[in-house]
Amino acid sequence: MQSMFPESLKQLSRLVCEVADRELPPRFCCRTGERKPDGSLVTEADVIVQAALAEALRQHWPDIGLLGEEMNTADQHRALAQTESGLWVVDPLDGTSNFSIGVPYYAVSIALLRHNAVEMGLVYDPSRKECFSAAKGQGAWLNGRRLQPQYPSTPLSKGTALIDLKRLKPDLARRLAADPPYRSQRSFGAVALDWCWVAAGRCHVYLHGKQKLWDYAAGCLILEEAGGKALTLEGESVFVPTLEPRSAAAALDPDIFTQWKTWLQIP
Repeated sequence: MQSMFPESLKQLSRLVCEVADRELPPRFCCRTGERKPDGSLVTEADVIVQAALAEALRQHWPDIGLLGEEMNTADQHRALAQTESGLWVVDPLDGTSNFSIGVPYYAVSIALLRHNAVEMGLVYDPSRKECFSAAKGQGAWLNGRRLQPQYPSTPLSKGTALIDLKRLKPDLARRLAADPPYRSQRSFGAVALDWCWVAAGRCHVYLHGKQKLWDYAAGCLILEEAGGKALTLEGESVFVPTLEPRSAAAALDPDIFTQWKTWLQIP
């Protein structure tokens, strides 16, 4: 496996970081926005960053299409049907609710899909100036430094979990609340960044009940290339080129993932 940071990721990193650093900090803690039909929040920052990224990507890669979270559903479906020549999947502001009230846990996420697979993924956290990225079969990086697999000896019973309880089925949420198999639990509110924190070894296991393609496409590849494992609660690959939400259970350490998978009763 190659260890050199690919030139394509360097170029993408510069582009995304430039747009995010220019557009997001002045709008941080905006406290205003509108609710979309699914109840999620959208702010001026979401719309402006998506437009700025779309223009910048078009200038550098004019032959690659774009699917953005803030596009309407019909346009998203049309874009997803044309991935053969490449498709950028963009979440211009993952963690909008955090961003709008001044919680510095949010990110920009972008993935390149081609032939129904993720070729590249990038997640940028402007608050910490941390840029996570990966290229299929080549590795994962944080600010250009290789993310090496970290396999601590911590058992699941002593570990820290990153869990989104509200999107789980009620029976599973109650089971986790009443008898958790781990020692400690967190929930931060930005799916793309959650994947990257798992990849960086900042928690031991991860669980989310419903995340969209733009939430997980980049982060899932970053975790995979860092040596981690992930499955849906049904035992399927998390990434599927669909707009339907997917569940995800993950861990960086393979032994802990086996314990987590067993506890969750994943087939």
